[in-house]
Amino acid sequence: MDHSMHGGMGGDGTCKLSMLWNWNTIDSCFLSESWHVKSQGSFAASCIGVVLIVVCLEAMRRVGKELDVHLLRQFQRHVAAQAKARRVCCDADGSGGGGGERTMVTFRATFLQQLVRAFLYAVTFGLAYLVMLIAMAFNGWVYLSIVIGAGLGKLLCDWMVVSVPLDVAGGCGGSADASRTAVAVAAASALPQDGTMCCA
Repeated sequence: MDHSMHGGMGGDGTCKLSMLWNWNTIDSCFLSESWHVKSQGSFAASCIGVVLIVVCLEAMRRVGKELDVHLLRQFQRHVAAQAKARRVCCDADGSGGGGGERTMVTFRATFLQQLVRAFLYAVTFGLAYLVMLIAMAFNGWVYLSIVIGAGLGKLLCDWMVVSVPLDVAGGCGGSADASRTAVAVAAASALPQDGTMCCA
């Protein structure tokens, strides 16, 4: 149903609320009556604002992912320092090393770290649903703005940079299977681990 009335030259018309696909510009309303587009210029500004909102959404996703990587690397450095100190201690008293055995350690975020992670996730979640509500205006121009914002956000905020370990110790006849496995593991670790979210 299309509730619309064309206003005068001053842009005093009522909101055009359509539950069908439309290309309305003037007198379009988004989210609330206060977001009432009354001119072509304000509609263009609204589209730019939507693009920026989606870019901010992608930026928040990247910030959350970078925080997780930072916390994990910080923990790895801490564990490596402890292991090095333990080896030095063992060498000093003549007890020797541990035979190169691998030990699994578990990282558990502190309450403050988890609180920051939860805050970033909540902001990202809120922005995602805000974008969804804006898209429910079924306005073609706004939809294109969302798509442009998503692409621009991916371009600027999620540039793929991965450190890939390669086994070159064996030369040309080295362990090709080990190299392929290392590359596959590195590629898998670079994939986003986000849970399901609207507008993803």
